[in-house]
Amino acid sequence: MVFPFKSIEDFRIEITEEHELFRKSVREFVESRVMPRWREIEESNKIPEDIYDEMVKLGFTGVGIPEEYGGQGGGMLMAVILTEELSRASTALSAAIGVRDLFVAPVLRYGSEYLRKKYVPPVARGEARAAHANTEPGAGSDVAGIQTTARRVNNHYVISGRKIFITGAAEADYLLVSARTDAPRTDKRWWGITTFVIEREWPGVRIGQQFRVLGLRGEQPYEVILDEVKVPEENIVGNVNEGFKVLMDTYDHTRIGVAAQGVGIAQAAFEKTLNYALQRETFGQPLIAHGIITERIADMYMRLQAARLLTYWAAALADKGRPEFVIAASLAKAYATEAAEWIARQAIQIHGGYGVDFETGVERYLRDAIITTIYEGTNEIQRLVIVRQLLRQAFGLKI
Repeated sequence: MVFPFKSIEDFRIEITEEHELFRKSVREFVESRVMPRWREIEESNKIPEDIYDEMVKLGFTGVGIPEEYGGQGGGMLMAVILTEELSRASTALSAAIGVRDLFVAPVLRYGSEYLRKKYVPPVARGEARAAHANTEPGAGSDVAGIQTTARRVNNHYVISGRKIFITGAAEADYLLVSARTDAPRTDKRWWGITTFVIEREWPGVRIGQQFRVLGLRGEQPYEVILDEVKVPEENIVGNVNEGFKVLMDTYDHTRIGVAAQGVGIAQAAFEKTLNYALQRETFGQPLIAHGIITERIADMYMRLQAARLLTYWAAALADKGRPEFVIAASLAKAYATEAAEWIARQAIQIHGGYGVDFETGVERYLRDAIITTIYEGTNEIQRLVIVRQLLRQAFGLKI
């Protein structure tokens, strides 16, 4: 027994030739089309339409989505490889593609067949874009604290509220929105939340201000304002008043993608630092010849590889439908994103003055890495999930 798992076989990661061929194809696209234009994305705070359109043609928007719903298939591990390689060039680019998972995952897992067939295929084919609107001014990590309301009127609901820090909202055609359909119970704060699919063009839906956050230039989040939006009851995802479960299950799956972003950022920062340390000379010898630099680069590489293995492991468990993937997902998300932040910080330090110069492209790794430690559940929340899952798996306890 490998506490709290049952066997060392639970740690198996099966990588196929198909995975490697896919990774190489994504990297070729990234090297030729994205890396030469990272500065354009950062300065304009926009992803060039031709780059996004090319990703659609390559089928990236359908990776991880079942073929029966217009996707490319491939599962979580394939999606992780895609996210990692895109993040190596531009975290914003991986966010622009990855945000669809926050919409598609709950619709596929909890939506009716009507919702799956109507909304998932257009997103998978890249004909439509989607986002996930849950965070509010007074409710981030505390999902049960949302105040957006949805009142039933005959055969539809009327939703009003304000959502903030919504990635991809400006381009989204569809939104998964959480709202209160009932008051929370004394013993169940999570009770009373319901999730809905809303279309951007419906009356009352408005995209507000853009938030100029620290990183993610090219795909920074927006405010979404819902003013008496009329939503048909068939657009409910999951059970009425039990949307909290839909949201938590969604984040259990999608935070693996955030871990993959961390791996991609860490890979890019490591590569750039190693090359610089080989080329830069100080005190008459290459920078890498100095013992303290050698040690630092070794530590960077150790954390990078550990982060990748944790992330691939979590994805492999999710693909197998193993319930243990939840603890693995939180382990991967917390470790990989913090590893990315640390590695990016070391990259800046080793580059010295060049590390804080925008033109070198090094400081952006730290800006983006910090963001990944916060969204889709802060790493403080991940630690809480880890301990709760540990006690549940090992002793059947709930805290």
